[in-house]
Amino acid sequence: MKNVMTTRLTRTWTLRVALTMLAATLVSAQQDQRPVFRATTDVIRTELKVRDSSGKFIPNLSINDFEILEDGVPQKITNMVLTLGGRVMTELVPIAPVASEGLILPPSPPVTDQSGRVFIIFVDDMHIQHKDTIATRKIMEKIRDTLVHEGDLIGIVSTGYSSLEVDLTYDVKKKRFNEAINRVSGSALSPQEIIDASQTADGPAGVRHNTFVAFKTAYDMLEQAEKIQNRRKAFIYLSEGYNFNPYTHSRFKNMQEMYASGTPRSDQSTPGQVGSDNQVSSDDIMRFRNPFETNGQQFAEADLIAALAELTRTARRSNVTFYTIDPRGLQAGADISTRLTNDEFWSNARITTDSLKVLGDETGGFCICDVNDYTKGLMRIDNEMSDYYLLGYVSSNPDPLKVVRRIEIRVKRPGLSLSYNPTYTIKRR
Repeated sequence: MKNVMTTRLTRTWTLRVALTMLAATLVSAQQDQRPVFRATTDVIRTELKVRDSSGKFIPNLSINDFEILEDGVPQKITNMVLTLGGRVMTELVPIAPVASEGLILPPSPPVTDQSGRVFIIFVDDMHIQHKDTIATRKIMEKIRDTLVHEGDLIGIVSTGYSSLEVDLTYDVKKKRFNEAINRVSGSALSPQEIIDASQTADGPAGVRHNTFVAFKTAYDMLEQAEKIQNRRKAFIYLSEGYNFNPYTHSRFKNMQEMYASGTPRSDQSTPGQVGSDNQVSSDDIMRFRNPFETNGQQFAEADLIAALAELTRTARRSNVTFYTIDPRGLQAGADISTRLTNDEFWSNARITTDSLKVLGDETGGFCICDVNDYTKGLMRIDNEMSDYYLLGYVSSNPDPLKVVRRIEIRVKRPGLSLSYNPTYTIKRR
């Protein structure tokens, strides 16, 4: 019994000593610990088309034929992908650059997908008139038959009542594409609905809200597309464009007719009061200052430009090209069912079309606008998506305040022309 007690006391004492020594070690380690700051960086990828003097794509260049400068500083190219006819021909496994102290480089992802192209069909049915539904479906049929080939990854999404949500898939026999085509239905506010809508400080009720719903949907898709690497990605963007402050004169005239039952008397200085049984004429209305062209709404176009700029910055960061398509085709003028003047109609057409052109031009694509034959434009998209280089490098600039970076790519072989996006925007963390 005595031996047992002695053994237990010995084990207890030993355990206490061990715990004391462990605690002292932990305290000492915590006192000696110094903060370690680590920086992480992403591989910057940029698409590049190289042509000779006749416009023919040059497919036989190597990684050593290119030089990349970011804000004038040479960068080391870490990987290169060559795609011909939409298929990946060569893919150089990323070369790990020499890591500096405190810099953690991302691991090279394994190649798990040999698809050459990724298409996101973005149907902004909230900005497509219902009367243009049939035209939009026919355009999607042309996209299906002209642009999408076997082995291409496609995804389809809509912003409104069409409720399209097709995740990225190879879509064998294009079954899901056909189902999406049959469900497309335009649901944009008509000109008369905009004129009759409640007038707010931000313009007609619903106009800005619908625009930002569309941009938010596109932004979410771009965030997902950013995760796809080493593949060319295109947004096929079907919409009739955006305008934050449309039809100002017709809206003002409609407001006067709603709240005034006659023309202003000679002793009245403001419209909107009863003076006779006659309706307010357009000449009487135009003698007064239009509130929809003042009170901050004169900056509506600048607000739209700012929203478009943010979307294009996100697209560039995600290495996505926008190809916008306007289902309206060639426009002859306002419908006789609306009360629009020609000036108002063409002003709205200009602003909405320009918004689509900005999305295309600022991301390396273009707009298929003001045409009735879409085949030529779709074939051009197919060509641009089929032959290209994709170069990648790890930026040597660790400054997080330098948000917009400028890229310059040079090719050592003489007589060649290069086409690429000259800037990109880093993601704010």
